[in-house]
This record gives sequence, structure tokens and C-alpha cells, in this order.
Amino acid sequence: MMEKIPTQSGARDQLLSDLKTVIQDAEAWLRHSGHLTGEEFKAAKVKFERTLVKAKEDIIRLEEAAVEKAKVAAKATDEYVKENPWKAVGLGTAVGVVIGMLIARK
Repeated sequence: MMEKIPTQSGARDQLLSDLKTVIQDAEAWLRHSGHLTGEEFKAAKVKFERTLVKAKEDIIRLEEAAVEKAKVAAKATDEYVKENPWKAVGLGTAVGVVIGMLIARK
């Protein structure tokens, strides 16, 4: 039977938060770069790079989770079609008829 696929909204929220932080840090860095001393500039650069690396890691994790969810969904679909071939054919036919009717109306 089909299982519910868990969502990772926490990872998505963290990624959005990290991206907002990167943007805010970049804006602050650009605004104040003329006023920063050598050490302050280096510290700001390190902080910005660290936030950017974390955002990249979050994007990679989110991408891997999306790929895994797609694989699970494909496997579940494959199993359903194998267990219920006539239902799958009927559903495909119904979808085709509806799409055909929509195209014919134009």
C-alpha cells in the first residue's frame, strides 16, 4: 500500500532563513565596506563565506531529499500500476479524454 511521504518543511524553512541571512550580510557588507578596517573586513568576509557555505549545504540536502521523494513516488506509482493495471489504464484514458476535450474547445 502507498505510504505518506514525509515533508521536510523544516529544511526548507532553514534554507530560506539562510538565504535571507546571506542577502542581508551581502547588503550590509556592500553598505559598510568602505568604512571597515582590515580586521573588520576580514571578519565580515569570514561570516559571509560561512553563511554562504551553510546555505549551499542546505540546498544540497534539500535537493537530495527531493530526489529521494521522487524515487519513492515513482516506485509507489510503479507498484500501483503493477497491482492495478486496468485501473491505471482507465485513469490514463479518462485523463486523455479530459485533455482532448479541453484542447478541442479552443
